[in-house]
Amino acid sequence: MKSTLTANLKGDILGGITAGIIALPLAIAFGVSSGLGAAAGLYGAIIVGLFASIFGGTPTQISGPTGPLTVLAASILALNSDSPDVIFAAVFLSGIFQIIFGIFKIGKLVNFIPYPVISGFMSGIGTIIILLQANSILGLDFSGTPVEGLINAVKAVPQTNLQALLLGIITLLIVFLTPKKLAKIIPPPLLALISGTIISVIFNFNVPTIGEIPSGFPAFNFPEFHLTEFEIVISSALTIAVLGSIDTLLTSLVADSMTKTKHKSDKELIGQGIANMIASVFGGLVSCGATMRTAVNIRSGGRTALSGVVHSIFLILIVVFFAPAASKIPLAVLAGILIKVGISIIDYKFIKLIKIAPKNDLLVMLLVYFITIFDDLILAVGVGVVMSSLLFAANVAKQTDVKLKGIKENESYINEDLINNTMIMHIDGTLFFGSASQIASRIDEVWDNRAVIVDCSSIKTIDMSGVFALEDLILTLKDRGVHVVIIFSSRSIAALALKLGLRKIISPNSLAFSKEEALKNLK
Repeated sequence: MKSTLTANLKGDILGGITAGIIALPLAIAFGVSSGLGAAAGLYGAIIVGLFASIFGGTPTQISGPTGPLTVLAASILALNSDSPDVIFAAVFLSGIFQIIFGIFKIGKLVNFIPYPVISGFMSGIGTIIILLQANSILGLDFSGTPVEGLINAVKAVPQTNLQALLLGIITLLIVFLTPKKLAKIIPPPLLALISGTIISVIFNFNVPTIGEIPSGFPAFNFPEFHLTEFEIVISSALTIAVLGSIDTLLTSLVADSMTKTKHKSDKELIGQGIANMIASVFGGLVSCGATMRTAVNIRSGGRTALSGVVHSIFLILIVVFFAPAASKIPLAVLAGILIKVGISIIDYKFIKLIKIAPKNDLLVMLLVYFITIFDDLILAVGVGVVMSSLLFAANVAKQTDVKLKGIKENESYINEDLINNTMIMHIDGTLFFGSASQIASRIDEVWDNRAVIVDCSSIKTIDMSGVFALEDLILTLKDRGVHVVIIFSSRSIAALALKLGLRKIISPNSLAFSKEEALKNLK
């Protein structure tokens, strides 16, 4: 027992330190990219990493600033540059929303987001991160949308800072070409960060740097905002909460697959909410579960929440003892690191299958991708989910079949006259809002009969729209004097249909549970 505990302790310490090494350059880079500064990125990684590990529901998860949330924070800050407290107020409120999500067990809904939506969203985020670095890697000072940034970088090529560009190229070479053996010893992003900074200092390069990082602990500052900004804060907070929850729970699923365990979605959201609320009052960048850092932690032996705590302690030591050195990090080096991050976020798995992917999935993926880049992150996810649902409903509706047929004499219990004037409407598939219209379109083909048997014995599921379609069919036929008998094979479906209104319009002998019973009821 003791040896197991010791093994876990060693694994958690090693996993936490390794994750911290990975987190250091990314936290700084994301902090700068957000517009809030390197310190905000580090504080976000430290505070959220610590408290999400303590209160969360995924023991091996490492939390900190991520690409999607950084892009979102940057866009909110850009729109409210004259009132930076708006972003921290939104982060605080987003934490409350996440706690509410957890209490009402909304976390499990992430499992219902279609893959093309996730693919388009992640590829869009990756593209945005790459576009946002275009100016920094050229040594240019620019703030704006990703597309505007790319346009500005192209126009300003003659003003390129060649020293910054050189550092950016060196960084890209390191993060992409570091041998695997060396990468196991020191992560390429950290190697690039150290190498690029040393080169810049030794050769006295005149390039933009991240500037001073406070070496102490951040001061408590509850964010304030004007009532006129309340709508902005609410909408931003909800967007952050939804996006952060999605990003976190997707990372939790990755952790589950790697550790063969099962995370607690609702507890994880509550933990993330608490952590982000605390981070917001200490100037920390909004954060969530980080896939790459979580995977590194697990591969290095992390198995419990202690690894996340160790990760935060490691970053605290860096801030306390090495903040002055970190202030000399060139922005071009961070840009190179983030370009690698952006490229790694793009979903190549889906891209490889574009030629053979179903057209509907491809349509959804591209729609989400372009909305993510050119408009709004949450709008992209919302539109993608709605579009996927509608396309799925249309596909299921096509599989619902309505057939009309007469009665054979040798299988009937009724007289010949009724045999010749009775029609069976056989409905096969799923009777729901997407397929209900198929019933209405066939009414005029059966209303000249004396009797109609509506055979629902093959219906697998039914919703309110389906029941109402049956109700309209029955009432229309009864108004024309047609005797209607309806067949259900599933008593649960029959009970649901009766509760939703059929009980009021049909008599007991108009309900049957087999074709033979229906024919007898026609007498």
